Amino acid sequence: MNIDVLNSSFERSSSLKTDMDLSAEKINEGVVHQIVKAALAGRRQGTHSTKTRAQVRGGGAKPFKQKGTGNARQGSIRSAIQVGGGVAFGPKPRSYRQKINKKMASKAVHSILADKYQAGKLVVLEKWESTGKTKELYETLNSRDLFPSLLVTVKKDDLVLRAARNLPRAKGLPVEGFSVYEAVKYENLIIEKEALEKLLERLG
Repeated sequence: MNIDVLNSSFERSSSLKTDMDLSAEKINEGVVHQIVKAALAGRRQGTHSTKTRAQVRGGGAKPFKQKGTGNARQGSIRSAIQVGGGVAFGPKPRSYRQKINKKMASKAVHSILADKYQAGKLVVLEKWESTGKTKELYETLNSRDLFPSLLVTVKKDDLVLRAARNLPRAKGLPVEGFSVYEAVKYENLIIEKEALEKLLERLG
């Protein structure tokens, strides 16, 4: 299949031929959902912690005698049923990271590209021409109704990445750091031709 490639003026200049099938049948929503869920889970710090009755200070003496008070028997004021006592089955520090294998990650990226292509939200540029000015990039995207957008470049130090930092409805990423979560978050995917070729090569 052929994908239209645009120049810096967003006019068709050439096409990119690929064997990758970007039809609607290749969109796997379940895999994309799992990858996004794993990405969000990995962001959790997992530093929450509560004390058990063994860790709460005090409570060595029996609060009152066993019989004759009319109350339920108590052995410690640090019991989980007492105010100021320990917490039963409370959270402890842990990692929320989920294991994602390469095949699943590749399927998710394939699904994202197919979804953006089918929706007409995939824009392939020959190369970004940017001076690094945020105002200039804003006017370029706004005039073509391309907000919100994820901008993907080949180089990590591309000027367009710097220009996108202060745009609330756009984000720039080098192709090495391509994120399925960010691609889902932003409606439009604007990617350089060489970056797309690298992404397709990674998918095999």
